[in-house]
Amino acid sequence: MNFSFLYKWALVLGLLLGHVVAVFAQDVNMDRARHVYELFIADQGDSIHALLSKELQEKLSPEVFKDMFRQSEKQFGKLQSKGEWQKESAQGITLYYSDLKFERYSLRLLLSFDADGGMNTIRLMPVPAASTAQPVAYNKEKMLERDITVGADGFKLPGTLTLPVGKKKVPVVILVHGSGSQDRDETVGPNKPFRDLAWALADRGIATVRYEKRTKVYGAACVPEGREMDYDTESVDDAVAIAAWAKTLPEIDADSIYVLGHSLGATLAPRIAERTDGLAGIILVAALARPFEDAIVEQMTYISSLKDSSDNAKKQIAEIKKQADNTKKLGTPEFDDKIPLLLDIPRSYWELANAYKPVEVAAKLTLPMLILQGERDYQVTMEDFGLWRFGLLRNKNAFFKSYPKLNHMLQEGSGKATPFEYERESPVAGYVMDDIASFIRNGSLL
Repeated sequence: MNFSFLYKWALVLGLLLGHVVAVFAQDVNMDRARHVYELFIADQGDSIHALLSKELQEKLSPEVFKDMFRQSEKQFGKLQSKGEWQKESAQGITLYYSDLKFERYSLRLLLSFDADGGMNTIRLMPVPAASTAQPVAYNKEKMLERDITVGADGFKLPGTLTLPVGKKKVPVVILVHGSGSQDRDETVGPNKPFRDLAWALADRGIATVRYEKRTKVYGAACVPEGREMDYDTESVDDAVAIAAWAKTLPEIDADSIYVLGHSLGATLAPRIAERTDGLAGIILVAALARPFEDAIVEQMTYISSLKDSSDNAKKQIAEIKKQADNTKKLGTPEFDDKIPLLLDIPRSYWELANAYKPVEVAAKLTLPMLILQGERDYQVTMEDFGLWRFGLLRNKNAFFKSYPKLNHMLQEGSGKATPFEYERESPVAGYVMDDIASFIRNGSLL
């Protein structure tokens, strides 16, 4: 289907950064959204242009909005129905949308407004595909859960051991979180992907260990005396200790200990395996292969394109790129200590991040590895997946699979993912758990 007409005027023109809009203001914006729709179906393009923010009025001609509705019906058929207006917020952005059903296609009218009430986003886009994934339920007849305390020496991390009922000496998967202060379920909005994985794998006869991340439990006190903040004190030390502890459990097959890392946890899985005796395999879900600072720049540039296209936003991105370039120079004479480190992350953290080459470490491993990637992911992308495949080309123990419908959180959808998706309840797709279970049982995806 030709969407050239849509792209003529579908303007993702930015949203203002950071400010949380008060409830009363959001209600006013909902009224504004309804008014824009009335102007849209009345083909009053000049009036729509008048509602734009002052910055966009200067950049765009009223001609851009001429005959929008008439051309929509010409291409997609008569408008048959309109959905209720909805709003969703994430990372300082609030969007308003209504789904319009035409005879031949359904489109979403998407709007946003700045703090002064000026419209800074208007977009007509395909309605995103709904997730087909079924919710993962706890079944007491098939699984049981036990409270545990785990972690490296000096740290006590509350966790959950999930076991399949009626089975002995089962495999176990240790779930290792992504960046930030994550809980045991890796909760984001209404979604709990690690809980979904734990329950679904138990249903498939596989145990799991999930736990509160050290940075969540201890905050600034997460670094042992005499050590510095880095990948090891954030994540690796605890995962290594938990793997050793899991071998002592009477319900667990000591020869079937696996580590499944997500995002940062996936990137660190080869380092965990390098330091752990007797792991049966590692599973990498959305594993970064590129330098961490490059991914941060790419992510923030993309998010900024959704929020703010102003000159000020461009200056902020330029400063982030400057910090990232300087971070690469740590330990060399070219490093400028007058430039702040990217995200104000400690120097010790960046030093290990720069030194650690996850694909190179993985290439030296002989244990089975499963690398999984959502093709819609904007945080860890198919470029990373390609680097893993190329770097492990000669490793017969490495298996790969990407999923066209999935984002970074393993949620189904369509098109390039956005942060808004994380705020919608959408469970991990069952076929991901099937692939993980197959890998654990067979050492491959067969």
